[in-house]
Amino acid sequence: MNPKYFFNGILAENPTFVLLLGMCPTLGTTGSAVTGMSMGLATMGVLVCSNAAISLIKNLVPAKVRIPAYIVVIATFVTALQMFMQAYLPALDAMLGIFIPLIVVNCILLGRAEAFASRHNVGDSILDGLGIGLGFTIALTLLGSIRELLGTGRIFGLEIYPETYGSLVFVLAPGAFIVLGLLIALFNRLYKR
Repeated sequence: MNPKYFFNGILAENPTFVLLLGMCPTLGTTGSAVTGMSMGLATMGVLVCSNAAISLIKNLVPAKVRIPAYIVVIATFVTALQMFMQAYLPALDAMLGIFIPLIVVNCILLGRAEAFASRHNVGDSILDGLGIGLGFTIALTLLGSIRELLGTGRIFGLEIYPETYGSLVFVLAPGAFIVLGLLIALFNRLYKR
């Protein structure tokens, strides 16, 4: 197991700020820090499990059907996650809504399955899933925290300043684009130094 695969996903191959992948959940679920973090953790769980499974079956799947096979593996873990959330976390399931089933078609998962898990051993694939998932979770949590703070004066539901001073635009869709663009610019500026 090579620890560099874990750290690549946090900075060098951050799916949100560097690779610009998974923009649908990034923009759609980051209205608050809680939903951003929850979506990131859900995606990380599916990513780790699917990377491990795909790494295990990579030599058994014929080349002609590898992409559909990978999608079935990912869909299996997403279905299990959604059933778990519906049973034990119904409020969170309601907040994330359609974005949980959409993890199946998130390009981060299929990209990592094709580019990494199908070419590496199980241990490295798990580390890659953890690193990419953690990078995605950090990005969504940061984006959600900033939007929630600027829009409502809260972070994780804790009041920092009165909501009347917040700007509604940051809780709405345009705020997601504005904050994401600024964060990408800041990340690129800091990381390229």
